[in-house]
Amino acid sequence: MISKKMTEILNKQINEELYSWYLYLSMSEFFMNQNYVGTANWLKLQANEELNHAMKFLNYLNEVGQKVELVKIETPPAEFGNHLEAFQKVVNHELHITKCINDLADLAVSEKDHATGIFLSWYVKEQVEEVGTAKLILERIKMVGTSTNTLYLLDRELGKRA
Repeated sequence: MISKKMTEILNKQINEELYSWYLYLSMSEFFMNQNYVGTANWLKLQANEELNHAMKFLNYLNEVGQKVELVKIETPPAEFGNHLEAFQKVVNHELHITKCINDLADLAVSEKDHATGIFLSWYVKEQVEEVGTAKLILERIKMVGTSTNTLYLLDRELGKRA
């Protein structure tokens, strides 16, 4: 059985992951409305990953016999500026989620909650990938600048994500 504190923080993480889903879905729609279909596709797939992350937390709480408490999801912004501004937000958000996951992992260690620690190890590794990918895209955006020709090529590349 996991502690009350761990249960509370895992429930909070479900909300963080659902907000991530909502944020990336909003970003996807923002770029879709500007006809950056590839960027919208990349962000929509990212949103789906975040929803899956939330469901893994939900399922884990069910497996360990703890109550899932869903709370209101904060409304994400609807405007994101340009590619550079949007992907800087993606990087910052992924760094925030990484801190949340690391805090959870630290709590699992301090409480000697080995099962939750093992469960969270996947997320720790996943966040390395998430932050790395977001930073790589951000650096590519910085390379191409604001030229519509180069943004078109970047958009096409982002659209290849399956």
